[in-house]
Amino acid sequence: MQLEEALNQLKALGSEKVREYNMQHGADENQFGVKKGDIRTLGKTIKQNPELAQELWQTGNSDAMLLAVLLMVPKTLSKEELGKLVSEATYDQLADWLNSYVVKLYPDKEALRQEWMQSSDPMKLRSAWSLTAERINKQPEGLDLSALLDQIEKEMPLAPEPTQWTMNFALAAIGITSPGHRARALVIGEKLGIYRDYPTPKGCTSPFAPLWINEMVSRQK
Repeated sequence: MQLEEALNQLKALGSEKVREYNMQHGADENQFGVKKGDIRTLGKTIKQNPELAQELWQTGNSDAMLLAVLLMVPKTLSKEELGKLVSEATYDQLADWLNSYVVKLYPDKEALRQEWMQSSDPMKLRSAWSLTAERINKQPEGLDLSALLDQIEKEMPLAPEPTQWTMNFALAAIGITSPGHRARALVIGEKLGIYRDYPTPKGCTSPFAPLWINEMVSRQK
């Protein structure tokens, strides 16, 4: 599939209602308003296509960039190329997809995590803390959880909002998976109060760390 055809298909799937919703949640005007499920379906039809992915990404259109993520082949990207993508993904939904479908599948993601934890770029830091939360959940060996809690307690209140979001993931992950650090994670969450009043739909778990930790721990019993 060529770029023009892909854009035409996205445009045909767009709706003003979805477009308005996306803009209320951080997307800019350069989008068609395509439902995420429709983007996924189109991505499955096209399959991996690094060349088309690059062209779609460069349009700056939110829907095209989301589709681009689904067409990327993580192992073919250099660290520099992936870092550039992460820095450019300032729309939360796009950053989440890029982290889930590309960054977390990158062969040398641990090296990226360590490098980006030292970055001043809020989007690279956002990704680094997302990778850190993943390690806490899946492979905590070698991580100093006490030092991470120290860092979260000190840096999270002043962190940029994109970074703050995934730092909170790491805080919750420590509290959920590490009984020995749970009490301190709860104290830090209460002390910082970040996301305490976050609007949470009925049936969903609040991102406020103490509520999140207690809810997930209760499900383990």
